[in-house]
Amino acid sequence: MELFTTEGFLFLMRWFHFLAGITWIGVLYYFNFIQTPFFATADPAVRSGMIRGLVPNALWWFRWGAMFTFLTGWIMVLTKLHVGGISGQEHYLTLILTGGAMGTLMWANVWFVIWPAQKIVIASAEQVAAGGEAIPEAAARGQRAGLASRTNTLFSIPMLFFMGSASHLQGGRSINPDFWLYWLVALILILLVELNALIGPGLATQKPLSSVSGVIHAGVWLTVVLFLLSSILL
Repeated sequence: MELFTTEGFLFLMRWFHFLAGITWIGVLYYFNFIQTPFFATADPAVRSGMIRGLVPNALWWFRWGAMFTFLTGWIMVLTKLHVGGISGQEHYLTLILTGGAMGTLMWANVWFVIWPAQKIVIASAEQVAAGGEAIPEAAARGQRAGLASRTNTLFSIPMLFFMGSASHLQGGRSINPDFWLYWLVALILILLVELNALIGPGLATQKPLSSVSGVIHAGVWLTVVLFLLSSILL
C-alpha cells in the first residue's frame, strides 16, 4: 500500500489516532484506577508532593493525548465523507459517530473542565508548600475535575465498543432503519450523563460514580443500552 494516497493518509491518521488514544486513555485509567484511590488514603505530605511533581507531567500527556486523538479522529471521518460521501455508509457512520460523540465530550471535559480545575489544584498545593494559604476554591474544583474524569472513564467503555463495532460487527438488520430516532434517543442518554458531570448535585461523591466499580458498571450498562438501541433501530 502506498502511503502517498488517500488510503495511505487514512492509515497514518488511524495509526496516530491509536497511539494518541492509548496514551490518553492509559493516563485516564491511571488517574481513576490507581492515583485517586491512593490519594484517598495517602499521607497529606506525600499527596502534596505528587500533586506538585507527578501530576503536572501526567496531565501534559493526558491533555495532549486527548487533543491528538480528537484531531486525528475527526480528520479521518471528514476525509472519508469527502472521498466517499454518506450513501451506503449510513450504518458505519452512525456507529462510528456514536463513539465519536462520546469521544468529543471526553475531549471537551479534559480541556475545559479537568485541566482548568487541576491548574488551580496544583497552584494551591504549591502555595501551601511554600508556606502560604490554600486557594479557597481548589477543593471544589478538584471534586468537579474528579467527577468529569470519572465520567470520561464511563464514556470510554461504550466509546471503544462503538469505534470497534462500526467495522467489526455485522451491518444493520432493520429493513427500514430509523436513524433519526436512534440519534434522538442516543444523544439524550449521552447528554444526560454529561450533564451529570457538569451540573449534577453531589459533585465527586455522586453515585454511581463514587467508586471504581460503580464507574465500570455504569459504563457497561450504557454500552448495553446503546447497543440494544442500535440493534432495534438500525
